[in-house]
Parts: sequence; C-alpha cells; structure tokens
Amino acid sequence: MGEKRAYKPRKPGGGRKKLKPEYDARKNLKEQMESAVALYEEECSLQDIADALALNPIKVRKLLITAGVYESEVAKKVQDTFEEYRETQDYKTSILSTANTLQLSKASVTSYLPYKKGVYFPSTADKEKISVGAERQRRYRAMKRWRTDPTEENFWGVVLAHAGVKLKTYSGLPFSYEIKKGRNGEYTKKLWIDRRENSKSLAWSSVLLTLKNIKGEVVDRPKALGDIRGVTYIYGMFYRFGLIDVPDEVKEKMGRPKARTIGDGENVSESVPCGCKR
Repeated sequence: MGEKRAYKPRKPGGGRKKLKPEYDARKNLKEQMESAVALYEEECSLQDIADALALNPIKVRKLLITAGVYESEVAKKVQDTFEEYRETQDYKTSILSTANTLQLSKASVTSYLPYKKGVYFPSTADKEKISVGAERQRRYRAMKRWRTDPTEENFWGVVLAHAGVKLKTYSGLPFSYEIKKGRNGEYTKKLWIDRRENSKSLAWSSVLLTLKNIKGEVVDRPKALGDIRGVTYIYGMFYRFGLIDVPDEVKEKMGRPKARTIGDGENVSESVPCGCKR
C-alpha cells in the first residue's frame, strides 16, 4: 500500500454546486407571504388572492397564517391543540395526535399550521416582532371587534393595538403612547404619553369618560369632549381611531386621512373590489 495522503481541508463553499444557485425557498416564501397579506388587507377573499397569485386557496390561507394575519375558530383550535402536544411530542407525532383529537385528516391539520421554514408570530406577539401589514391587520380587527361588540374590554383591545402609533394633537404636535406591563406580565391600564423628551401618564378612566362624551362626528376642539385630564391627547387618539372627525383646518395640522371606509382609524386607501385590481 502506498503512503496515506495528507488531509487537505475543504475550501469554504466547496461541495456540490446548486443546480439553481439563484433559487431561495425562504425568500420566495417571504415574497409570496407579503403579496398575499397585501391583497388580504384589501379585503380580497382567499379565492381572489389565489387567482391573483396563481396559487390554491389552501396555500394562501397557510401563507396568511404564517404571517400572523389570518384568524378563524378552526385555525385557533388546531394551533392550540398542536402546541399542547408539541410540548411533549416531536413535530410529526404532534400532527397525528392533533388529527386524531380533532377528527381531522393530517393534511387538514398541516393546512392550519404556519410553514415550518417561515417566521410565524401569533396574535399575542409583541408588535416589534411582526410586520407592518400584520400590525395594520391587528388594529383593523381590534376596531372591528369593538364595533361589533362595544364592550370596555374590546375597546381596551383597540387602544392596546394602537400603542406606539404616531399621532398628532389638535395643534399638530406629534406624540405616541405606550402601555407597560406589570410584575405579573399583564398590561397595566395606564397610558404613557411620549412627547418630545417627557412622558406623561394618562388614566384609562379618562379615556373611557371621553368616549362616553362623544356626541357627534365632527368635534371642533378637545375641550368639546369634556374638561378631562389629558383630553388633548385623547382627541388625537380618537381621530386616528376614526371615532371622531375634525374641522378641515384642523386636519391640515393633524393629517388628512385618505379614506376611512373600513372604519379602523388607519390611513388606508379605499377598499378595492375583490377582483384585486386597482
């Protein structure tokens, strides 16, 4: 036998070359997901989005679930059940266990779960971890829930969903608010107004009192909502939520929304028919 050749370390990037070096599955998934979310925000149906993107509706739904913007009772039940099993079982076994428990096929279960290679954040994820589109959907749904069932709890959801959004006062001064968590990990019902370098607290009771004082759509000035501490900021909040309208000259300072057809307080363009064409 001849001498054993010395080991020659492999150069970085060595090995079999990719047949399609330009192909990036994660990038393609991200692009499809962003396109699906953009159309979903225009209130297109799953079928309309599928037709526009040349996909099937089930894949569209899975993309929207992966993006964290799609919600349904079935999807929530499947995901919650799957996560319970996932604590003690591997991925494949958890799918089978979920299918058996809910009397669904394996394909049905996986269709309601996010893509494994995608980045998925549930509806409870911090806003820093989700996309701008997912944030808009979160605000839209919060407002929709409150309009359908105007309870204090649902209105708190609206306020919570708008935390960190850039707002303006009656005089055009920019501000935003944050809501901090207590020691128990739950949000405290106190808003911290961040304007310039100073922060001021705003009581939840003041927000609720102002909400009850809304008499008409057009509100000339903050004090028209009552002599309430922090009403200047609440005025800006309610205008952004779409709960009140302001005089035209005030809109020039606070910003003039393009449309309010959805009723979520977002500066969104007019709803597009489900043909998904502008």
